[in-house]
Amino acid sequence: MPEVHIIGAGETKFGELWDKSLRELAVEAGLKAIEDAGILSKDVGILYGSSSLAGTLNWQNDMGSLLADFSGIAASGIPAVRIESSTSSGASAVREAYLSIKSGEYEVAMVGGVEKMTDIYGSEIHDIVSTTLDREWEAFFGATAASMAAISARKYMKDFKVEKEALSMISVNDHANASLNPNAHYRNKITLDAAMNATLVAEPLNLMDCSPVSDGASALILASDKFAKSVGKDGIRIKGSAIAQDYLALHSRESIYTLKSTIQAARQAFEKSGTKASDISFAEIHDSYSIYGLMELEDLGFAPKGKAKDLVMENIGLNAPLPVNPSGGLKAKGNPMGATGVGQIVEGYLQIKGKAGERQIKNAHDGLFHSMSGSGSTSVVHIIGSE
Repeated sequence: MPEVHIIGAGETKFGELWDKSLRELAVEAGLKAIEDAGILSKDVGILYGSSSLAGTLNWQNDMGSLLADFSGIAASGIPAVRIESSTSSGASAVREAYLSIKSGEYEVAMVGGVEKMTDIYGSEIHDIVSTTLDREWEAFFGATAASMAAISARKYMKDFKVEKEALSMISVNDHANASLNPNAHYRNKITLDAAMNATLVAEPLNLMDCSPVSDGASALILASDKFAKSVGKDGIRIKGSAIAQDYLALHSRESIYTLKSTIQAARQAFEKSGTKASDISFAEIHDSYSIYGLMELEDLGFAPKGKAKDLVMENIGLNAPLPVNPSGGLKAKGNPMGATGVGQIVEGYLQIKGKAGERQIKNAHDGLFHSMSGSGSTSVVHIIGSE
């Protein structure tokens, strides 16, 4: 089967983008990716669009067609498909594009992820975001994404004797990295004291433990090794791609602080890529809430269970042995849900290409990217590398 390479990437700024519509964001990212790849729109064989909530937030479904139409490739008649898997939609779309090339059906695939979340305010947006949970058994009874994360956090902190400082360090690291990312939602550094003493959202989680409501779009161009060579592109290879599933409702799982889907997806991605955790030079993880950052570092294999506190307190910064979220992560770069998973891999492409500017990691080679839906029902893991 052909190898799959990332040959182009594009992204908008993440944040409160009042002056741009859903389609404008999608087109901006898509055209940047095509330009970066140095190809023509007619070279694209299939398009995968991802959006978690556009049908509800913006009353716009059929995102694949919208992206194809306003990116200027609809005239070619190529298939355009929307991929939706809650907050892991973007990573799932990347995986589908990867598989379409791996199968030999297509030579070039485009992936575009977009979300316009700031058009709705206050409690209404939180109610809509809660559709990523089990609507009947969780959200109907008042649960929110934050409160479900808080339940896991309280149990985790009690069982493993983890102090609040460990959770706060996830956010401090994200903000430090995002301060160097011109596309980040928040570019301000925060102190540990500020992170620990912010306004409570769902105890023990406060405002600094929660990712923001963001607008934004990200796009990638994937191609077979044959096509990449034919156009003289030195792409970044997708070494491993995996997806795994757990129960949707938190109460149905074996453990409320172990992400079984993450463990399974990581194991498969490492096996397919021929790498192990110690080979990874940086990671982008789905820290929509700080507690998930700790849980994911453990379930991805970077720390024993209950011991991620030692890893984050020792330093996960840009110059650490394992830089985490060089982009700024979901907390500070932002979390426009359908674009988030695509955006993680955009960061990986930039890092390995040496194009990440002030936040460039020295000798970046193999990167791991983890995206998940809701409170961890679906996990998608990609490993990409320069060799």
